[in-house]
This record gives sequence, structure tokens and C-alpha cells, in this order.
Amino acid sequence: MERSTACALAACLAAGVVLYRVCRLSSTAGAKDTGAAEVANGVVGLIGNTPLVRINSLSDATGCEILGKAEFLNPGGSSKDRIALYVIERAEQEGLLVPHTNSCIFEGTSGSTGISLAMVARAKGYLCHIVMPSDQAIEKSQLLERHGATVERVAPCSIVDKNNFVNVARRLAQEYRSDKGRGYFVDQFENPMNFEAHYRTTGPEILRQTHGRVDAFVHGSGTGGTIAGVTWFLKQRVPGVRSYLADPQGSGLANKVNHGVMFADTEREGTRRRQQVDTLVEGVGLNRLTRNFARLLPQGGASMLDGAVSVSDADAVRMSRWLMANDGLFVGSSASINCVAALSIARSLGPGHTIVTILADSGQRHLTKFWNDAAMTDLGHSVVAPGSLDEFAQLLSLQGSTKP
Repeated sequence: MERSTACALAACLAAGVVLYRVCRLSSTAGAKDTGAAEVANGVVGLIGNTPLVRINSLSDATGCEILGKAEFLNPGGSSKDRIALYVIERAEQEGLLVPHTNSCIFEGTSGSTGISLAMVARAKGYLCHIVMPSDQAIEKSQLLERHGATVERVAPCSIVDKNNFVNVARRLAQEYRSDKGRGYFVDQFENPMNFEAHYRTTGPEILRQTHGRVDAFVHGSGTGGTIAGVTWFLKQRVPGVRSYLADPQGSGLANKVNHGVMFADTEREGTRRRQQVDTLVEGVGLNRLTRNFARLLPQGGASMLDGAVSVSDADAVRMSRWLMANDGLFVGSSASINCVAALSIARSLGPGHTIVTILADSGQRHLTKFWNDAAMTDLGHSVVAPGSLDEFAQLLSLQGSTKP
């Protein structure tokens, strides 16, 4: 009797160990297998599997579960780590990049993708050359330099101009010469691997972390890779899930989604102040369709998006201060517009829904602009946290239907 009891206990313990290992492995899915799931294989092994955090103040006020994917906890500080790793490893598999051969990775970026590429390049044995608009926060250039990248800041101009930051990066990659290495242009705006990276990693993580119980996904679009990849993945697996674009002022994407026309009222002739998009929000918003974003608006097919929310700069600033004051979340400008849009969607859908958005990066790389109170005040924006979320009501503008 005692022997059978001992055998049963041993079997239970063994089953428990197996279950524990399965849970550990599933929680580190996508990481390199080092033989011990708890140990990451270098800095690239830290990329992905970021936590999903309940944004308490927004959730409690709306009766919804508003969840933020904490992408700022990636080792490079943003969601762009995913595309950097995915694109470089795919290039290695195809023989386009070979480590330690003086090969150089080139990219045109507003900053975050460049930082991620510089980090992964250094870890894998490549050089990195980043071209960025000169109106982006200076700390992004400083971070790039600390990661060992060559940084070139150019005047902001249209994508049709040969001196646009993306076009300059492409040209430099083509002109690069080395005895053994080659220049490799990432082309994040048009490269379908951007979409694939989020379809294969970010989407599955959200599905697993929510146990498939997600009613809406809300995100902005810079290159379009994240919103397209996650939207496609979730819509193929979660019946009835909705997807919404969060768009900053000056961007024409919201109008394209809601009305089929690429136009932003703030871009009227004679009113525009900046060359790209008239907003202080960095990294999101465009007045053209990238190859990645276009996947959401297939020709001859139904839109994958259920609507778009236009978010003013004023609301973006106010949301960032609200989140710090009420949740202790120190987020960048794109995360702020995502949260304004998520709040708007939650109010429209009503209590009881689960809404997921992306906290792409922290406020640490926005200290000289978006998180500079003097600079924001000079632009006419309040930097005092609102006393209530009701103060956003006059400024929120939901465009397109959010009803079933």
C-alpha cells in the first residue's frame, strides 16, 4: 500500500515537472532554444514575449479591459526590435548577409527602427548606417551613436524627393563597397517581412496572452507592419474581432480608412508647417500607402479595418500626462495616441469588452520634444494631467462605425 502510494506521488511530481516545463517553454515561445528556457541566448534572445499590462485607469473608467502590449520592454526599447531581428535573420538565411565581413545594414527611419537595427547588427557582427529626418528628437541620434551606428540626419522632405531619408539610405546601400561585405537596405516601409515579423510573433503572443478573448485591436501606422501583421493574424483566428487605426493629426490614413480618400484637413494648401505629417507625434502617420499598410485595404476586397480614430496633438500630450499621473506609465507619443484611440473605442463599444493596444516605446527617447513641458507649452498644449477622463470628451473624434 505504501509502495503504491509512493509511486502515485512520484507520478504526480513527474507530471507537475512536465507541466511546469511546458508552461515555461510556452511563455518563451519564439526565443532561441538554449537548453534552458530561463536563459536567453544573447541580447537577441530577449526580443519578444513582452507582457500584456492592464491599464488600470482607462479600464476602470470604461468598464472594459484596456490592455497594453509593453513593447518598450524589448531590449532595444521598442517594438521595432522584432522587425530588426526578423529581417536580418532572413537575410542571413538567404545568403544576403554574412556576419563579420564588413557588411553594413542601411535604413531610413525616424529613430526606433534604427536603434533596434543598430543593436541587432552589433550583436550579430554587422556595421549599421542610419539616415533620419533632422526634426526627430536628438536623443534618438545619441542612442544610435551609443549603439555604434553611423548616423546621418537630413532635412525632412517628401518621399518623391531624392533626398528623402528613405531614398538616401537606399542609395547609400547601393553604393556601399567593401572587400568582402555588402550593403543591405532594410526598407521597412515596403518590405513585406515587416508584416511577417508581427504576423508570426506579436499576433500569436496577443492571442495567447488574452486566451483568445479580444474584442478589438487598436494601433497607429508608421510603416504599417505592426497593425497589418497583428490584424491579419487575429482576424483569421478570433471571430468578430475588430481592428482600428489610431492616427495623428496631419496624417491622411484615417480619412483613407473611413472615407476612401487620402486627405487630412490640416494638410490643406497653405496650412502645412512640416514636410511629412503636420504633427508632433513621431514614428506614425503618413500621407501615402505603404506596401505593409496596403495589405489592410485590398483592392477589390473588404477592408480589414473597422474604422479609424483621428487623435489631436493636444490629446496625445494630455494622455501621456494622464498615464504617468494615474498609472505610472511613462510612454512615448505613439503609445499616447494609441491609448486615446483605445479610450474612444471603449466608450463606443461599451463595458465588458477587451481592447488591446501597443505601448511601442517609453518616454525616455522623447525627453527633448514630446516630454519637454516648455516645448509643448510653447506649442499651446497643456502639460497638466487632466483631472478626469471626461476632459477628453470634447476632443475625441471617432470616425467610422464601431458598432457591430
